[in-house]
Amino acid sequence: MKLAEWRKLVEENGCLETISKMLERIEKSKLNAYITVCKKESLQKAEEYDKGKVKGRLAGVPVAVKDNITTKGIRTTCASKMLSNYVPVFDAHVVERLKAEGAIIIGKTNMDEFGMGTTTETSYFGVVRNPYDLNRVAGGSSGGSAAVLANDEAVLALGSDTGGSIRCPASFCGVYGLKPTYGLVSRFGLIPYANSLEQIGPMANSIEDLILLLEVIAGKDERDSTNAGRSFEFREVENLRIGVVKNMSAEEQIMDRFFDALNGFEYEEIELPSLKYALSAYYIIAMSEASSNLARYDGVRYGFSVPELTSWSDYFSRVRAEGFGEEVKRRIMLGSYALSAGYYGKYYLKALKARTLIIEDFRNAFAKFDVLVSPTMPTLPFRIGELKDPLTMYKMDVNTVPVNLAGLPALNIPLGFIKGLPVGMQVIGNYFEESKLISFAKKLEAK
Repeated sequence: MKLAEWRKLVEENGCLETISKMLERIEKSKLNAYITVCKKESLQKAEEYDKGKVKGRLAGVPVAVKDNITTKGIRTTCASKMLSNYVPVFDAHVVERLKAEGAIIIGKTNMDEFGMGTTTETSYFGVVRNPYDLNRVAGGSSGGSAAVLANDEAVLALGSDTGGSIRCPASFCGVYGLKPTYGLVSRFGLIPYANSLEQIGPMANSIEDLILLLEVIAGKDERDSTNAGRSFEFREVENLRIGVVKNMSAEEQIMDRFFDALNGFEYEEIELPSLKYALSAYYIIAMSEASSNLARYDGVRYGFSVPELTSWSDYFSRVRAEGFGEEVKRRIMLGSYALSAGYYGKYYLKALKARTLIIEDFRNAFAKFDVLVSPTMPTLPFRIGELKDPLTMYKMDVNTVPVNLAGLPALNIPLGFIKGLPVGMQVIGNYFEESKLISFAKKLEAK
């Protein structure tokens, strides 16, 4: 459901009745897309809206928030047993912004545990199902946020993107999803997985709705030292120079749909040589940062705890063995290995050098082009349980991770359906040039 459609329903029936119907829909849903539904709070806010007490650009609009973004008084689990009872005492910066504009936080969406996954199958709370085929995954790690939009269980949603975690589920569920430039949106209140890669970003059913949500959440926040202190206001950009990245590809049927969508546009093909290092570099950097970030969850300072007190090392081991899922433990171990004495130079340092090459390749490309385009995902949504081998799953991120390594903005644009399943195009821009991505999306939408 688009924002304009929601506002029309509210105008006709009132916010309380409209939100009540959406909550009924969520209750009957088979997607498992929410971990926590804020029923009481949503009804209360809707009632206040009907009485004229709520103002702002998102007044009375239900927004779903990924469950790794802190919400004051609302459980925030990261889809992990480790944080299954954690109730924050503060709001993330983006949540403060939403509330200031009158939005209703309707619930916290399911995700891969700590954002580690491409399918939302690693959640402690169970897999999120694809709205277009319940036997298939919704993508990850922001699978819940994408699924609730596609199934009219929210009007807008927030996700986070570490290596494609917004764009992948947006592609698999047929919605718009933007990974903003690193630093445009404050990360204050985002529970960290890999600090140098991840960004909070907007997801929506239309490009106009996505623009509004980005304008609300972008901006200065002194509590985040990586925040650039810049706001966002969309400006139409004409005469875009378009480059097609040859070495970001997909299955033949997806490539056919991709080039069909580009019919009528002038473009030139380009190759970025360093992309062959991107996947390896990404996983070494992401896992290294994860092993450091997740060290705090020891059952004493943070997280799940067990009642029996034994020796410190036994207690620590048991808490982490029981509190984390298999994928999280795998990434912590690999990250710890990459950072260990004797291997730092062999793996982590090399990954950082590869990252520099990738940044240089993008810099050279943007000297010639305004936007670069590729398929978002190399395949259609997988069947649940289909990807049993972790390495095969990691390879599915091949088109999305270079963007995070370089800190660039990238947007998934829905391209319709193949065999009843959604497919998407990724458009990448230079730093803080989100307006160019959105201008391209609007032109594609208008075709």
